Amino acid sequence: MTVPEASVAVELERLRGTVATGFAEVKGSLGVLVERSDRNERDLQQLRQDTDKDIGELRADIEALKKGRWPLPTVAALAGAVGAGTGLVALLAR
Repeated sequence: MTVPEASVAVELERLRGTVATGFAEVKGSLGVLVERSDRNERDLQQLRQDTDKDIGELRADIEALKKGRWPLPTVAALAGAVGAGTGLVALLAR
């Protein structure tokens, strides 16, 4: 091998080492990104499960409250009857 061929071979070997190092860094970074993506996906699934559970409990609470409430027309009729009764008592009390 002549001197220029030897220097080219040395430079190619350095380039090969640099490229191999670069690929190793990229592979490591991709591994970290895949792990983060998997962790985020697991966290998202857990959050959805917790949210669905909480929403189910809230819906049950709302339905229980709806069953226990008085309908507005009934309250209005009762208030009117009480008012009429009070007026009648005041009229007859004179």
